[in-house]
Amino acid sequence: MKVPAGLRGKREEREGKEKREAEFSRRIKVKAARKLRARRAGNRNTEMVWAGLGMIGLVGWGISVPTVLGVALGIWLDRRFPGGYSWTLTLLFAGLLVGCLNAWRWIVREEQLTRRKESQEVAAQERGSKSKNETSDATREMGKQDGVNKANRKITENEQGEG
Repeated sequence: MKVPAGLRGKREEREGKEKREAEFSRRIKVKAARKLRARRAGNRNTEMVWAGLGMIGLVGWGISVPTVLGVALGIWLDRRFPGGYSWTLTLLFAGLLVGCLNAWRWIVREEQLTRRKESQEVAAQERGSKSKNETSDATREMGKQDGVNKANRKITENEQGEG
């Protein structure tokens, strides 16, 4: 079964065109995915900066409020019950210690929540990429089969036209 030279050239030309289109489509997809990743990373960086500033503010308030309350209580106790040692200084350090412990506990808890959230996002992305790969593989196979069917029909039509 010989394919006429004219049809062979057209088929090769069509296959070349399909390959170029497929390559062009693949490059567009890669660029779009890269842009989306960059955009998401930019948003995350901005979010991380604001989250970091917010955390600094919360930690600062978490330490300063107990310290100031300790100083205020110490001043009141020193005025109310004067004695040989300073309640102000003692409660200043006690307030500072309580504030630092609270801030440390809060930071550890936030870090655990952040890690858990990131691991869930990674797992979701892995699940999504697996299903996308399976879908694209199936689509690719269907496209190949469709191309084979079209080529077979074309050859059959040409053979019928000759006979």
